[in-house]
Amino acid sequence: MNFKYVRIQGKERAPKTNYAKGIFSMCWSLIGQDIMDEEDTSLYLEIDKWFSEILPYPPICNSEAKVICYFKTENTDMMMKLITPAMWLLEKYNHPYYVVYTNFPGEIVYEDEFQVVVKVDDSVIIEENYHPGMPEGALLGEG
Repeated sequence: MNFKYVRIQGKERAPKTNYAKGIFSMCWSLIGQDIMDEEDTSLYLEIDKWFSEILPYPPICNSEAKVICYFKTENTDMMMKLITPAMWLLEKYNHPYYVVYTNFPGEIVYEDEFQVVVKVDDSVIIEENYHPGMPEGALLGEG
């Protein structure tokens, strides 16, 4: 099955959205809590710089709107290669994360060439449902 969108998110919730933090927020939290060493912080800052220069920052994300972002899979080959070291950093510091693929991200309120921004639905409850035979880390109900 081909999925249209992908999001890398953690278990902890972001205060603004009450939804799972995305990869950038998780890495910034590790830096802010002084968990990452200096070399790893420098690596993450380079990753963040690249994304800041290439990926348009959605104006709606500057507002108080409860929104989250997904990458578009059709245009993410380069982005996924460049975000992979950030996933390695999360693994190095034993910070769990999920790579969520879906065709139904929610109500899209912003879209550009690389990403969509969707409203966080307060009524959605995320449950981790594991079924024997599923790939490790897979969640039921996504897709």
